Amino acid sequence: FSVLGEIVVNEVNFVRKCIATDTSQYDLWGKLVCTNFKISFITDDPMPLQKFHYKNLLLGEHDVPLTCIEQIVTVNDTKRKQKVLGPNQKLKFNPTELIIYCKDFRIVRFRFDEAGPESAKKVCLAIAHYSQPTDLQLLFAFEYVGEIYHNPAKKVNGIDPGGGSGGSISSASGQQTPLFETYSDWDREIKRTGASEWRVCSVNEGYMISTCLPEYFVVPSSLADQDLKLYSYSFIGRRMPLWSWNHPNGSALVRMANIKDVLQQRRIDQRICNAITRSHPLRSDVYKSDLDKCLPNIQEIQAAHIKLKQLCVNEPFEETEEKWLSSLETTHWLEYIRLFLKHSAELVYMMECKHVSVVLQEEEGRDLSCLVASLIQVMLDPYFRTIVGFQSLIQKEWVMAGYQFLDRCNHLKRSDKESPLFLMFLDCVWQLLEQYPAAFEFSEMYLTILYDSARISLFGTFLFNCPHQRVKESTEFAISKNIQLGDEKGLKFPCVWDWSLQFTSRDRLLFHNPLYIGKKSAPCVQNGAVKTFKRSKKNYSSTLRGVPPALKNGIISEQEFLPRRNSLILKLKPDFLQQTESQSNSMEQYFRDWFAKPVDLHGVILPRISGTQIKLWKLCYFRWVPEAQINHGGFITAFHKVSLLADEVDMLNRNLRQYKSSSSLQGNCLELDQSRMYFRANSLNDTSGAPDFLSSSFPFSPVGNLCRRSILGTPLSKFLSGAKIWLSTETLANED
Repeated sequence: FSVLGEIVVNEVNFVRKCIATDTSQYDLWGKLVCTNFKISFITDDPMPLQKFHYKNLLLGEHDVPLTCIEQIVTVNDTKRKQKVLGPNQKLKFNPTELIIYCKDFRIVRFRFDEAGPESAKKVCLAIAHYSQPTDLQLLFAFEYVGEIYHNPAKKVNGIDPGGGSGGSISSASGQQTPLFETYSDWDREIKRTGASEWRVCSVNEGYMISTCLPEYFVVPSSLADQDLKLYSYSFIGRRMPLWSWNHPNGSALVRMANIKDVLQQRRIDQRICNAITRSHPLRSDVYKSDLDKCLPNIQEIQAAHIKLKQLCVNEPFEETEEKWLSSLETTHWLEYIRLFLKHSAELVYMMECKHVSVVLQEEEGRDLSCLVASLIQVMLDPYFRTIVGFQSLIQKEWVMAGYQFLDRCNHLKRSDKESPLFLMFLDCVWQLLEQYPAAFEFSEMYLTILYDSARISLFGTFLFNCPHQRVKESTEFAISKNIQLGDEKGLKFPCVWDWSLQFTSRDRLLFHNPLYIGKKSAPCVQNGAVKTFKRSKKNYSSTLRGVPPALKNGIISEQEFLPRRNSLILKLKPDFLQQTESQSNSMEQYFRDWFAKPVDLHGVILPRISGTQIKLWKLCYFRWVPEAQINHGGFITAFHKVSLLADEVDMLNRNLRQYKSSSSLQGNCLELDQSRMYFRANSLNDTSGAPDFLSSSFPFSPVGNLCRRSILGTPLSKFLSGAKIWLSTETLANED
């Protein structure tokens, strides 16, 4: 096995992996292995019906990480028994079949007809035990880093995981992704956004104030550390207000937990808002958005996700096709995506057009606010639409801000706290990518693989509820294993942004969107000089003409403007309702104007949210469903053609540079071999057709992952060929 610290726990020979439910002719024979990291099926048989497989360096073709397992079902055909296996449970019958339901919507099925019955039972119990650990330190990442510290010369896949020394880590493009673990990362972000009236605060160094905040965060310059310490007692979790981002016009985006001290609530609320107002160059008002009141809660989002999974995975398509679209609607998943995009767009309007600072208020300030704050920044700042920028956004607004990945991803199977907010965020970003493909450096493959990476327990990035938990748990683990930490704050876990741990440089090219139009003057800090993006109002627009539905339905009226200065009495003015109505009309006009003009890909982008403009993210949810696969169809066909065109343009540019250059001939020859595209033109004017392995699930393959009937001849395949509304304008397979 390629991963350090991985040990075989149990295994059984003569196992059959099922490839289709209606026939056993394609089944594979091999060995089923359970390790402390994954379940593996080892076979010498080639995978049937499959011409392409996207290789992960950590996982084999048939492997499933233990943290990706949702449910384990054992079946005995002869006794007609089945049992869902929990940890430390007994199995009173010898299983003839094992079905593994995965969190990424896969279903994997094994048969034990020829295997030893006791061995089959033992491997099933081992998988149930190791995939449902009772303690955080039993997750594989701890075993791995323990081995690394005891054997520093050993590396996974020949690469030192490191954890990102100096507060950043190299990404696929070679640029550094800031991790926001250090003072300097936050300071650079202040300079990048021009937030001159804000400062990095180190009052929480050593997590002395709050265990669910980062050690360093940004606050108004006018707030002294002593005041922050005093105010912190009044906030839930002692989570003081967190600065997220600054608009070039001076408006700030701030996240804030609720104030639990009712007696002090008005006074502290007003002082915080006054400090935010003083940090604005125009001393503008503060606009508060109570996310708990106007957006679905985490339980509703989890319920929608369960219904979506039921629809995409558990229900046979041929039995539900007539009511499929109405069933999709009743899940409420797309409705919730629409609500998050809509609300974020309204807050973009407040910052962009009204020039006011926005405060996102939520009970603990670490769930819905992660999603909304991130979406606002993706819409407003083109830097966050690049790969490195997007990764830094997730570090800043999710990992360091205390999003509870351990509980929400349910790594320890405590389902009462599970909720797929991070997936919903990626889905919302995919909607924007689908609507404005030239505005994003990354592809939908990148978003899907990023979602998958949250289910691999090697990476520390998505493993903990907050940075303090990583330090506390890993320090305890280090002491128990006699690991000397020295000056380090806890163990350094592999970082998910080091994509070389999972993929070759060639495969990482699929992360890049060939439609992306880059801009050399993208906002960044280079050699100490700050470069910011500039926008003018005439540039805020879209290529398609259309107006979203009126943005009201009570959402706007639930917000309130806070009076500035020193007033402690927050009473509504007599003309408040009239102002609210005027505000709504002004907002609708802003959106009408925006959608009526051409898009500025390096300015603001706003979502189109009416009707069928919000779509189901098929690559993510349907990639394991053979019935939904369109051979030689789907978005990948356009992706392939555009990649060839982009590669041709790059080749021409390189040839032109070589022609103009009179020196460094050898270096230029090397440059000719380089390409940023996964699909490459063999020569200029290459007219070769699409590769035979392309399908709508590319780069994934559903073969053997979801055992349903073969697609050929099913009613659904005919339905897919005509479902123009659901499948948009994708290339569709025409069946004979």
